[in-house]
Amino acid sequence: MNEQNESRRFDRMMMIKGMDDTAMKRLKQARVLVVGSGALGSMCSMQLAASGVGYIGIADFDTVDISNLHRQIFFDMESLGKLKCDILAKRMIANNPNVKVEKFPLRIDQESAAEIFGDFDFVIDGSDNPTTKYMTSVSCQKMSIPYCIGGIREMSGQVMSWSPGHLGYTDIFGDIRQCAQRPECKPAGVLGSAPAMVASIQVAEAIKYFTGIGEMLYDRLFMFDLKTLKTQILNYE
Repeated sequence: MNEQNESRRFDRMMMIKGMDDTAMKRLKQARVLVVGSGALGSMCSMQLAASGVGYIGIADFDTVDISNLHRQIFFDMESLGKLKCDILAKRMIANNPNVKVEKFPLRIDQESAAEIFGDFDFVIDGSDNPTTKYMTSVSCQKMSIPYCIGGIREMSGQVMSWSPGHLGYTDIFGDIRQCAQRPECKPAGVLGSAPAMVASIQVAEAIKYFTGIGEMLYDRLFMFDLKTLKTQILNYE
């Protein structure tokens, strides 16, 4: 993509106060890893690519199932049975040919995280289980890599961010390595629009981190409930 077309691509984005050439250059140089390519992760990855983030890693071992399609809107019937990260990478590059996408078709654990996370500047956790979120937080904090973690359940969602010097995921939610055994952590229903809201906030957090525009969700937990359209921010300072 030539410079003129790239300028036109982001002209509305650059109308935002503070989103100047320097800010866009920072996004282009940014390296973001997205853990999970499901409802949250796929939306985050596509929005990052569309926003001009230059290097994006996507980590997911799973294949597309028909039960995913009501909320994972970047997959379709032709995607069934195929690796999510393969389908998603093609769609990201089709949207923005300048983006570089690295695929990790595996289940991220502490061992693989130690090998992969260090190559990135920021991690977005879009996984669908507390055990992985715990692993992301512990691994990132060991390596001092900022992160944003989001979660959804039925018609509600939560988002928080961390960087060194602030409260992490385990400070807010506790040690939840055994969380899968708790009833409230079992799989639950999801309204298709709920992950879109959480993912949009997670991408905004990444963009704010690299550009310095706005206030990060540090030491705070943002929550919303689509049943009532109520939002809440819990402060932990």
